[in-house]
Amino acid sequence: MSQTGNKTATLSSLIQKKYLLITVIVLLLIAAIYGCIQAFSGEPKSDIPIQAAVATVPEEKGAVKRANTTIIDTAVYNQRIATMVNGDTSGLWPVPHEYPNAGAILPFNRVLAFYGNLYSKRMGVLGEYPKAEMLKMLKAEIANWQAADTSIPVIPALHYIAVTAQGIPGKGGKYRLRMPFHQIDSVINMAKEIDALVFIDVQVGLSTLQEEIPQFEQYLKLPNVHLGIDPEFSMKGGEAPGKVIGTLNADDINYTSNYLAKIARENNLPPKMLVVHRFTQKMVTGYKNIKVQPEVQVIMDMDGWGYPAKKITTYRQFIQKEPVQFTGFKLFYKNDLRDNSRLMTPQEVLKLKPQPMYIQYQ
Repeated sequence: MSQTGNKTATLSSLIQKKYLLITVIVLLLIAAIYGCIQAFSGEPKSDIPIQAAVATVPEEKGAVKRANTTIIDTAVYNQRIATMVNGDTSGLWPVPHEYPNAGAILPFNRVLAFYGNLYSKRMGVLGEYPKAEMLKMLKAEIANWQAADTSIPVIPALHYIAVTAQGIPGKGGKYRLRMPFHQIDSVINMAKEIDALVFIDVQVGLSTLQEEIPQFEQYLKLPNVHLGIDPEFSMKGGEAPGKVIGTLNADDINYTSNYLAKIARENNLPPKMLVVHRFTQKMVTGYKNIKVQPEVQVIMDMDGWGYPAKKITTYRQFIQKEPVQFTGFKLFYKNDLRDNSRLMTPQEVLKLKPQPMYIQYQ
């Protein structure tokens, strides 16, 4: 080949490399823009960061398994999980599970909820006080918990009992009373004032979760509305609520989780939180068979009242020793003060292993 031919070949090669380099740069820019769109599209508006960045990672070892290729920032997730475990040496925590879908609230935040019913001043702080006073109290508790642990955002929630167990059969003989939808609407509007989450809580009485949960589908389709179920008032033996402590099994909880997962998938929603209240062994049976999936975050909530030592023991016996995914802890403004007792402080609750990611005041 002539010298001119060599120069022509060299020039052609350089041009090809130049176009190849430009192509690679353009593809990288497109991938980066797409990643940003995926990370920020469709998420609820909030001043509080409730989601880690979306990332693509290979299969890795650790506390959780890879659910799919487009997931939350796994490094941040694993770090938060390690902090939540809080040095627990039982070997039970963390619980192996898939990574949650993008938009997961836990473990990137701690949720603090006020619980109650708008028709009753005795069922909890939500309903006991006028709206303005109640919201002011909630903001104060948020500040207390944020000061106790500055490493994680604390976000507010209103946990509303939308189906209440009753001591009399009522219409249909189900020993339960459904709240009118306008009351739920009122709670959702309250929540908007402080950018809070909402939980709909269900006490089935002699009804079933299969009958009650679908009643609230229109609300569960909202991205900021989550769910709670209360085994204490699930009366599988036919007794009236309050006579004995009720129970739910893994099949009951899995039905509810599957229902929420279906709603999340069909409506392109971030994961739903499912709170399951518990303070005795028999309230929840078959915990090892409870399904954990990317669309739902299951919280086993210590629901007992009494002296701090009693509450801590209950937590260790029925929440820590029977792990599912995340944990919660309830504090009672009145019942915890009985017999000259006192309310536990945020600092005391945060010493629990694992640390509760959901806090509820009644």
